[in-house]
Parts: sequence; C-alpha cells; structure tokens
Amino acid sequence: MNIHEYQAKKILNRYGINIPVGAIAYTPAEAKRVAVNISPKGPWMLKAQIQSGARANGKFVEKNAGKLGGIRYITGRKDIFEEAEKMLGSTLVTEQTGSKGKSVSKVYVEQHLTVKQTFYISLVIDRMIPCITLLVTEETTNIVDAVINKPEKILRINLDINEQINNNQINRIINFLKIDKKYAKNLKQFVCGIHKAFIQLDSTMIEINPVGIDAKGNFIALDAKISFDDNALYRHNDILRLHDDYEDEDRVLKAAKYGFQYREFNDGSVGCIVNGEGVALSIKDMLFETDEKMDCFLNVKGGVDKDKISAGIKIIMTNPRVEGILINILGGFLRCNLVADGIIAAASEVGLNVPLVVRFEGTNKDEAQEILLSSNLPVLMADTMQDGVAKLLKAMKESD
Repeated sequence: MNIHEYQAKKILNRYGINIPVGAIAYTPAEAKRVAVNISPKGPWMLKAQIQSGARANGKFVEKNAGKLGGIRYITGRKDIFEEAEKMLGSTLVTEQTGSKGKSVSKVYVEQHLTVKQTFYISLVIDRMIPCITLLVTEETTNIVDAVINKPEKILRINLDINEQINNNQINRIINFLKIDKKYAKNLKQFVCGIHKAFIQLDSTMIEINPVGIDAKGNFIALDAKISFDDNALYRHNDILRLHDDYEDEDRVLKAAKYGFQYREFNDGSVGCIVNGEGVALSIKDMLFETDEKMDCFLNVKGGVDKDKISAGIKIIMTNPRVEGILINILGGFLRCNLVADGIIAAASEVGLNVPLVVRFEGTNKDEAQEILLSSNLPVLMADTMQDGVAKLLKAMKESD
C-alpha cells in the first residue's frame, strides 16, 4: 500500500525526522489560507498530491494548468490561489503514471526552506540477500538511471534488522556525500529514525528525495514516500485508514474486493494472471526483451472459490488495452483445476476475443489441463513460463 507525500511526512515526523511546515488543501481559497498561516510572506512550495514520483518534471494534460509541473515554487499570495486553481482538477502525467496520468484532487502547501546541500536516501528490501538495504546518492533527479548506469554513484549499506545503525555506517555516508563531520550526530539521528520507522511499520520502502541539509546542520525530509507490506496491514489500522481509494483505478478496487492484487503499467498490450508477484515481474522482464510489454497483471491467492477466480479473471479480460493474456499458475494451496473452472466461467460471461495461453504446474495440473482442453475454448497450453511467453507473442502476431 502506498500513501501520499503529506501523510508520509507526518509519519516520519513522529520518528524524529524534520519536515517543513505544511498542510493539505482541497480548494484554491484553502490553499491561500494555509499558505498565510504557514508563512505570511512566503515563499512556499505548492505540490500536487498524487501517488507518483517525478511530479516536478510532470506535465498537465489541460492547457489551462500551465506549462509548469506538479511541484511549483510560489512567491506571492495571489499566485498561490491562481496556481492551485490551475492544478486542482487537472490531470498530471509523469514518467510513472503512464500516458493516462492522474487527476489532482488536493495540493500540499509547504514552507519553502533554504538548504545548502541535498541528497537521496532510501530503505528497501533486497530479497536476493535478503536484508534491508540503505541506498544513498547525490543524484536526486534520475535515481533509476543512476542505479543502472552509474553504480559507482550509489552507496549501498546492508542493515541488520536486529541491530541499530552504527557509527561506522554513518561515517561511510559522511565520507561518500562529503558532509561536514560535525553533523554526524544529526545524520545518525535521521538515519536511525527512518530505519526504526521502516521496521516498526512493516514498510517495504521509505524514500526521501531530496533530503536537505540547512545552515545549522539539520537534516530535513523535503519529500517523502512510504510503501507498506499489504500482508502486515492488519497490524496497523492507523496506516490502513490512510489508504486513498481515489488513487486506485476501478479494476484495482474490484480486485481488492476479492482479495487479489491488480497492477497496471499502462504501456503494453499483455495481461497476466499469476499467483505470485515475482512470477509477474519475471514475465515482465521477458516481454521487455521483445516488442511487446506487459500492460497489467492480476495476482490471485489461494483460499478462494471458483466464483472469485472468475471475477478476477474478468478484470483482465475486460481491459480494452489487453491484446493477449498469459496465465501462469504454480499450484499449491491454489489448485490448478479451480483456476481452470474460473477461466471457463469468465469466458462464458464476457467472451474470449484475444489469444489466451495457460501454463499450469503443481496441484491438480493434469485435471486442470483436461478441463480446458475439453471446454472448446481457443486456449493454448504451455509447458514452461518461457514457452508461454513465446506462444502468446506468436498468437498475438498471427491475430493482427
């Protein structure tokens, strides 16, 4: 689960992280009132609150929203009202939203702070090791490019979940970023704060981009993003209440209703149904090496009946951007024959007008294959995930 910047900052502030003074606004008049309360003379930062990175470089679809992005530096009270009016209700497109963009329903008005140095910091889970990994870099504009093409500019520190941040690790950060050593105590408090928040809140990512260092050596979260483990939200009712249904597409909400996870990338034509997000991402990587891309995937879980499986499959089948579907199920607690029954039920209700390739492995695999083969549906069976991708791409090309 993701939350908005202003929500993430409030949470981090509870863990001793400095943040600029700010408040949320839903109307231009409210934005102006908030700005005056924060700082009578300004300047201020006006930030579109959508769950996406790269907002500053984003572009609004509507011409009357102006040529500026989703984060704007404001110097006058009149400008606060006018710029908020332009942003509210407009659609912001960033490199992370896809071409469809997201509608801005609220803005965050924040005190503008002068800082002398900025850097990027995040905590993520490295599942290959596995451990919590601290990432630090001076690159604050294109982190993905830095990770891929400039690995020498990224400092990686693997952390122990049961141990505190130590002085040696803080010194590594100071030396890497060339921060004044007299600020080591403040930096340690800052890093320990986000580390503690990460663990206690069952987070999967905390990203602060940028962190600002002011003239007094204070470390300030000028932006913030937090993602939480959906499977642990039952322990955090206060976090769960922060979920914004407005941010979710209709298909996301439908999938959640049945206990499934649905994700859209909005830049491809392949829809996938899997039981495991790692499987979906592996297929996405395979497609990336071809001329096709994944548009969306549905992650189904065990402990559900045929009707729920059918309802979930229909979410993919009724997506107008999907031109081919790959179903890859590793049967365990989720039985393959149950998925096969769901496919037939969904197809009988909404039809099957695009190529469908299915790969089953595990519990009741043979029974599931027999169910589909005797259904007279135009379904192609695959032996492996790679075989499934190849057969789907061939079928999609032949159906053009």
